[in-house]
Amino acid sequence: MIVWLLLVLLGAVTYLILQRRVAYRTRTPIWILWLVLMTPAIIWLGWLVVYGENAPIPPILAIAPFAVCPIIYWFLVQWGRRSLPRTEVVETQEEEDESESASESELPETEPRPLTQEEENQLRDCFSWTVYPLHGIDYRPQAVICRGQLRAAPDVAYHKIETKIHECFGDRFLVVLQEDFKGKPFFVLVPNPQHQRQRDDLSQPAIALALAAITLFTTTVMGTQIAGLEIDNVFVNPVLLIDGLPYAIALMAILGIHESAHYLCARYYQIEVTLPYFIPFPAFLGTFGAFIQMRSPMPNRKVLFDISLAGPVAGFVLTVPLLLWGLHNSTVVDLPEEGGLLTIEALNPRFSFLLTILSKIALGSQLTAQGAIALHPVAVAAYIGLIATAFNLMPVGQLDGGHLVHAMFGQRTAVMVGQFARFSLLALSFLYRDWFLLALFLFIMPILDNPALNDLSELDDRRDFCGLVAIAVLLSIVLPAPSFVTQWLNF
Repeated sequence: MIVWLLLVLLGAVTYLILQRRVAYRTRTPIWILWLVLMTPAIIWLGWLVVYGENAPIPPILAIAPFAVCPIIYWFLVQWGRRSLPRTEVVETQEEEDESESASESELPETEPRPLTQEEENQLRDCFSWTVYPLHGIDYRPQAVICRGQLRAAPDVAYHKIETKIHECFGDRFLVVLQEDFKGKPFFVLVPNPQHQRQRDDLSQPAIALALAAITLFTTTVMGTQIAGLEIDNVFVNPVLLIDGLPYAIALMAILGIHESAHYLCARYYQIEVTLPYFIPFPAFLGTFGAFIQMRSPMPNRKVLFDISLAGPVAGFVLTVPLLLWGLHNSTVVDLPEEGGLLTIEALNPRFSFLLTILSKIALGSQLTAQGAIALHPVAVAAYIGLIATAFNLMPVGQLDGGHLVHAMFGQRTAVMVGQFARFSLLALSFLYRDWFLLALFLFIMPILDNPALNDLSELDDRRDFCGLVAIAVLLSIVLPAPSFVTQWLNF
């Protein structure tokens, strides 16, 4: 049942992502693209239905769709891609051999030119020869791309040019400095959403409190089942809901503090952001987590790093003591022949190095090589928080880990790291099949993260160190305990 629910969720999320991110770029029907991306999950589920959970799926059948489907997907997107009109690019010859050639065309009459000729002349005056000599201007729908040569430090160049553009155009445009996949910096002017629409009311505490109350109820109901009560008895005698509160409160505290840390850090940097909202769900865990939505872009990679790291750090700091307390109050049982990451009634913690260490600290000599753990409800909530922390720290796209790697190494390197992380988790799923669905989520997520306004800004050593620690925490959660560690712990 859980597998079916997760598959439905995966399919819905995939379709929404395609609808929002891809539909406007290709004429290929979204349902065809969706079917291609969902093929690995459909094959895996079909194997489970036909052969059951005890029959391992052949490696070639598991790996081949991940190699073939992205190629088919890319071909279908390119085949139906809508051509993006361009207008003239003015080429200039600089002292260095940095000149660029570009084809000349005109925007169709149905597409209004983002700038008039007079405004374009004003824009050219914003680029100093000593800072960023302008080679040419490309026009795209809703964007103006300014190509040239960076002759000053990124922070200095961005500040000077952004100031001049603001003097000429006010708050009409957001100015973005980033680099292409050849490593060449360029400026982009995009319409400022706050200039075109009225300011949204981001503070809706009534809705946030209502969703939190509903989520508290759904997680409490699930908590009673985790505590071993029959759901029918709970509805007959609602007093039994009290037994579900430890799980519900612990889980909501972990999820809530994660998003609240993002929220408070964003507000500190004056980033427009919504309140944290919980997502209730009447099955599975009782919730699909919580979220906030950023309504303004990140000014630079330092702010992107700080906001992205705040959530995992806050959640992890609360998760570890709750997990230790919950494990201490859990019961050691015999190790089952078959188990998995979701077998909370007899969990084998050896799949995770960090979980192995925490389990041994909490249970001591009670936990032997032949033992597993029947998790206390609070331990279940903290264990979910630990897995959620690991997933959020995955260095892919819009996840916190994707933001961190982007901020540390830049967008180009982040894409390569994200691809490596995808296939690494897929390989790990052959040892622990429960990682497979998380690997699928990574594959359907966009690999590119949104750029910061000054996307060439560098981090300081302290932030780089904190980022490496975050990656180390991720590896300690997803990688199994080495054999010499389990032998040393007599575990």
